[in-house]
Amino acid sequence: MNTTEMTAKMASGNGFIAALDQSGGSTPKALAGYGVTEDAWTTEEEMFGLIHDMRARIIRSDVFHGDKVIGAILFERTMDGTVDGKSVPQALIEKGVVPFIKIDKGLEDEANGVQLMKPMPTLDDLLTRSKAMGVYGTKERSVINSANREGIAAVVAQQFEVGKQVLSHGMMPIIEPEVNIKSETRAECDAILLDEILKALDALPEGTQVMLKLSLPIVPCTFDPLVAHPKVLRVVALSGGYKRPEACVELAKNTGIIASFSRALLEDLRHQMTDAEFDAALGAAIDEIYTGSTQKTLVAA
Repeated sequence: MNTTEMTAKMASGNGFIAALDQSGGSTPKALAGYGVTEDAWTTEEEMFGLIHDMRARIIRSDVFHGDKVIGAILFERTMDGTVDGKSVPQALIEKGVVPFIKIDKGLEDEANGVQLMKPMPTLDDLLTRSKAMGVYGTKERSVINSANREGIAAVVAQQFEVGKQVLSHGMMPIIEPEVNIKSETRAECDAILLDEILKALDALPEGTQVMLKLSLPIVPCTFDPLVAHPKVLRVVALSGGYKRPEACVELAKNTGIIASFSRALLEDLRHQMTDAEFDAALGAAIDEIYTGSTQKTLVAA
């Protein structure tokens, strides 16, 4: 796939994006869910080796391919690794899966009800290197915990500032201002976020497009104006802590939004499984998420 083909796949491909980008502090939790306990490693390098083995097992599986998984988001160390002697981005592209990379370096402490992204002083170097490896786009995450307009506006401003830096490298940014699904003011957060994103989109130069990764809204179809916006290539949803069945039900209520799930994709996979058991569990998860992404449920007004 060349860049034009990747853009077409992101714009209208049937399927979803797999988020294989757990990093840093979230890696032990991801490994524990996979059945690998902390006594299985003694160094950080060994820990990241184990999570890479899990991701490589997913990528090489016969059920993981571009017919249903149209994209995958990678952690930087995963991008730099290999699967059966091929670079991970190249292994994905050969399976028809568009590669993205997670670029944020974690979150600042909460202020004004939100957590902004930490500084990314080496971002230009990472973008240059990623693009040279065939990576199509990026993903950066902030978190919104309460309906504070000043805080949410700051999140959106920072996200779009980074997004413009990504665009300047000829790559596609996935802008991810995650609303905490446990927030007591979730509906208000969704409404403010929608308003702020629309203002930021309208300020982008004509012909510019970004992607958006959002929490599933508490009111279905809240984000329809973003799905329809000419400066949005695609809107994808994170599972946000929902178990897969519930996440897929909520996803199916939102027309035009596809999944970009992490935990909800991986929750049934275990290190101890045979390859046949692993492929069966992964295939069932892919089918369920694919259905939620492509077969929508009409919700009465």
